[in-house]
Amino acid sequence: MSAISSSFSFGQIMNLIKATSQFVILTVVFSATARADAVSKQNFAAKIGYCQDCHGVSGQGYRGFYPIPRLAGQQTEYLENQLRAFVEHRRTNNVMFNVAHNLSPAMIRALATNFRHFNPRPLGGAPKNLVTAGKKIFEDGVPDANIVACAACHGPDAVGKNEFPRLAGQIYPYVVKTLTNWTSERGQIPGKPDTSAVMQPVVHSLTKSQIEAVAAYVSYLQ
Repeated sequence: MSAISSSFSFGQIMNLIKATSQFVILTVVFSATARADAVSKQNFAAKIGYCQDCHGVSGQGYRGFYPIPRLAGQQTEYLENQLRAFVEHRRTNNVMFNVAHNLSPAMIRALATNFRHFNPRPLGGAPKNLVTAGKKIFEDGVPDANIVACAACHGPDAVGKNEFPRLAGQIYPYVVKTLTNWTSERGQIPGKPDTSAVMQPVVHSLTKSQIEAVAAYVSYLQ
């Protein structure tokens, strides 16, 4: 340890440990999916690198003018369904359609499994004065507006389950944008309904301030 310490700073050592841990996770995930679905290691590395260019090396997402969602820790089944939704035009996003329509089912599974194993700290940055109101809506809903508690589907810790997505740690402006634009981006083929249909009555009933409050609350959860 003394030899390492003399060559690297503490910060560099921690970054090295983090990078090594991520590599181990990638290797384990790839090995499991490759055996089952015959995804080549080279193709997998290329695709995961492409995803990380936008979603971050740990899938943490980005705030900014055009927020990019956190994929880290997301439910595998949910990610698989959303990638298929882009291809089938059930969900509108030209960038993601161009990405997803070239992915094989095996590659989709491998990528979804990979991001499921990441767990970086939330980026935060949401207005903290909204968190208390958001917590109440998440846990109790809005009975007067017939809005069910978010926790009913997403779980008490907002980590989701199966086809219901993880909201914990999700980027604040991304959640606001998604809920605000829900009806123009999700469930675009009525003949192919999916779990997005569950959210239709909710987003119609939530006010702008309620959306912002819920988004602020979940963005700080780990």
